[in-house]
Amino acid sequence: MEEFSFLESYLIGKIVILGIGNMLRGDDGAGSLLASRLKGRISLSVYDCAESLENYLGKIIKELPQTVVMVDAVDFGGRPGEVRLAKEDEFKTTNLFFTHNASLNLAINYLQSCLRANIIIIMIQPRSIGLKDTLGPEVEEAVNTIERFFLTRFGK
Repeated sequence: MEEFSFLESYLIGKIVILGIGNMLRGDDGAGSLLASRLKGRISLSVYDCAESLENYLGKIIKELPQTVVMVDAVDFGGRPGEVRLAKEDEFKTTNLFFTHNASLNLAINYLQSCLRANIIIIMIQPRSIGLKDTLGPEVEEAVNTIERFFLTRFGK
């Protein structure tokens, strides 16, 4: 888990994990798949928001987390399956292409205005977001690695 040791310094206080994505659009389902695998297996609150983060905002805010971790397929121009971390100051000033709709940016802005929480996005570079109900091998491996990281650190 060396590759994610840098993440630990950002995981402070009460942590909520949000998986974002569409399981029917290939690699776009990475965040959603991760959330479904982690839910109930780690000691953190985990939400599979699918494509509708806005439907979970009330629940997230009620939890008063100190750290919100979003996992999503994001086209940042990397290699398929490459994982990068975006912190609040970075995604405010960078044009990231989230693979679904602009409502994610609105939801992030809303969370930032309602919470004094660190917001972090674990971004996975997709290869394909076409109609397909499985992940590509590179993205699947990235999801497996992130899953192992959270199970090792926060497993029940």
